[in-house]
Amino acid sequence: MSSADLVVLGAGPAGLAAAWRAARSGRSVTVLERAPVIGGMAGSFEVAGVRVDHGSHRLHPATSPRLLADLHDLLGDDLQLRRRHGRLHVGDVWVGFPLAAAELAQRIPRRMLVGMAVDAATAPARRRPSPPANYADALTRGLGPTLYRALYAPFALKLWGLPGERIDAEQARRRVTADTPWKIAARIVRRRGNGQGRLFHYPRRGFGQIVEALAQAASDAGVRIALGTAAEQLVPGADRVRVRLGDGRSIEAGQVFSTVPLPTLAKIVTPGPPERALAGAAQLRFRAMVLVYLVVDRRQRWTPYDAHYLPDADTPVTRVSEPANYRANLDDPADRTVLCAELPCALDDEVWSASDHDLAARVCDDLARTGLPAIRPSAVVTRRLRHVYPVYDVGFRTRLEELDAWAAALRRITTFGRLGLFAHDNTHHAMEMAYDAVDALDTGGSVDQAAWSAARARFATHVVED
Repeated sequence: MSSADLVVLGAGPAGLAAAWRAARSGRSVTVLERAPVIGGMAGSFEVAGVRVDHGSHRLHPATSPRLLADLHDLLGDDLQLRRRHGRLHVGDVWVGFPLAAAELAQRIPRRMLVGMAVDAATAPARRRPSPPANYADALTRGLGPTLYRALYAPFALKLWGLPGERIDAEQARRRVTADTPWKIAARIVRRRGNGQGRLFHYPRRGFGQIVEALAQAASDAGVRIALGTAAEQLVPGADRVRVRLGDGRSIEAGQVFSTVPLPTLAKIVTPGPPERALAGAAQLRFRAMVLVYLVVDRRQRWTPYDAHYLPDADTPVTRVSEPANYRANLDDPADRTVLCAELPCALDDEVWSASDHDLAARVCDDLARTGLPAIRPSAVVTRRLRHVYPVYDVGFRTRLEELDAWAAALRRITTFGRLGLFAHDNTHHAMEMAYDAVDALDTGGSVDQAAWSAARARFATHVVED
């Protein structure tokens, strides 16, 4: 039986950031990762010699100064500052994203513009003293029915598999920052400036270079990273946690940080949660996703845009990105590019089980109908992710609160990160949670509950940057 001051479950950005920060403070740290590679959804890999991500990722300017400074130290000039250059498909036309007032006025169908103007003028009449009943109610009150029906209603159905009336209003608060016509207008006015929504940080060799740098720094600081190794059982005690591995070995840990999905944690802790909380955990769902990578042989980029967003109801594709347009990297091949199409789905639907050939044909056909350049891929690669978006259906709060209260009461086990808190958060949020978790450790190796409660209160205010 081995021992460590801290055992971290999961080698994604949250877990690796926590491990590195804890090791720098002199603690012995072991990271356990079930997968054979680090990074989780924040990792990168190669397709046809091009470094690609698991979908579209950015490091936003909202990243805290202390975290951004650390990442600059780790990555140096490889952490590039880039200007966003995307497009949004709305009303059968493409408009630039971030939005520009002049282009909207010229491109958006007149009927939609008139509807948006009427909705803006009648916004005071839609205000209610009572909280919104659901996602649809929240956004219809704020943005008006025109934008909701054209963009947010079909996009919600694609992203989370539910109509807006069956999605909790918390989803709107966390995922839609510009939730009134005036906030949208303010964003458009600020478009000429520099900052959030217009700029982003991105590594030269793909988003996964962040976790690779964290892993290297953690290893250099003495952290042991065990890949292909998962915790099968956690037995918390008064002053230690016994972590049992699949091969029969155990680790005695002074503290465990868990970034695994919260329902998974409920299955491996002994004793487990009460029956009521366990039943609630079984009803917490994640939306899955299939990523379709299309290799296109050509001596120029497919388009000059980094990402195209498709809220359209007639295609399962929500976004298609061109990784080479996210960075300036002379190592990218000059004779080909790779596109990544994102298709949210459920584990039991036709998208998840479709063949690579059928997925590629569907993506190419659907994109061609939007007016994008024809795609004739020379190769197709797919990745299937089981836990991407937490589903905030109506009633999820009660189920989550019961499970979270049980997890919060566990001795010497702390859970955080996107999966660990069942939260819609950006990567910088997850890494900042990790920093706060380490900062809350006291000299005895346990968590200062007052400090951690204050940090959790801050996490609850997070809003996803698009």
